[in-house]
Amino acid sequence: MLKYILKRKYSARLSQLELDLDRPKERDRNYHFGGRSFYFFDFDDNVAYLPSSMFVQHRDGLQELELSTAEWAKHSHSIGKQGPYKDYKVSFDPHSGSYRRFRDMDLNWWQKKLLRKKQPFVEDMIRALSRMDTEWKGPSWHCFYHAVYNHRPISLITARGHSKETIREGISLFVKHGFLPHEPNYLAIYPVNDIATKRELGDYKLELSVPELKRAAIRASVEMALRRFGHNAPHRFGMSDDDKKNLAFIMDEMRVLKREKPNMSFFVINTHASAYVKKEILLVEDKGRGPKTSSRQLSLFDTQI
Repeated sequence: MLKYILKRKYSARLSQLELDLDRPKERDRNYHFGGRSFYFFDFDDNVAYLPSSMFVQHRDGLQELELSTAEWAKHSHSIGKQGPYKDYKVSFDPHSGSYRRFRDMDLNWWQKKLLRKKQPFVEDMIRALSRMDTEWKGPSWHCFYHAVYNHRPISLITARGHSKETIREGISLFVKHGFLPHEPNYLAIYPVNDIATKRELGDYKLELSVPELKRAAIRASVEMALRRFGHNAPHRFGMSDDDKKNLAFIMDEMRVLKREKPNMSFFVINTHASAYVKKEILLVEDKGRGPKTSSRQLSLFDTQI
């Protein structure tokens, strides 16, 4: 009953109250054979839409424009070249550049303790959760909720450059505000633009692209899962992302993994433009050439990995 009361406290921001009082926990699809289901999630515009702004600077250095993540996705490849932002540029300065809301700030003791200053990710989470849930829930939210509710091992693989601790703090707000029943069962957290995370993924020269780093994070997550839960069980792995370039690299890595581990299942969920398209990577026989991989699009209603 206490759980219900706490959820009621935040129901003004819920389009539909999610009651878990009588909701049974679901076992993994291959539970009886020792298999587990692992969920890998991109965060922005996939699990949730945050009001995190991007910035472009005019070439004369006198003007700066603020862009939403949707505007950035639409125009980022033409900035400085053509279109409405042809006279602007991207700045990579960690403190004043284009991605500063996607990086941690250097906060001193006074800012943290006396001014109660939070990292940008946490601030933007607070802003998002003050709105109706229909405004911030992304296309993979219900899959994310299902995974958390059923204690599935989860990896968060995001292009943000915050520390892992900041990502955890931000995700905890879902629990504090009643949108998740408890903390996720984390397998790993990979904010791939964080310097320490880049090096953890083998990018010692700091030269790999976001899609390449996400591909490495998927590989690392699968290997971690196998170390913890066994190599021979019929495990299931799925990754959801909304970026086309990321999805191409994710699909390639899932194909390689399927060839290496044919007894396991691999899925890719495309949430580009708020869609939800789930594909399973399959092995097929090509006469004279041996096995190769293909993908099969699943029903929209077969949403779980």
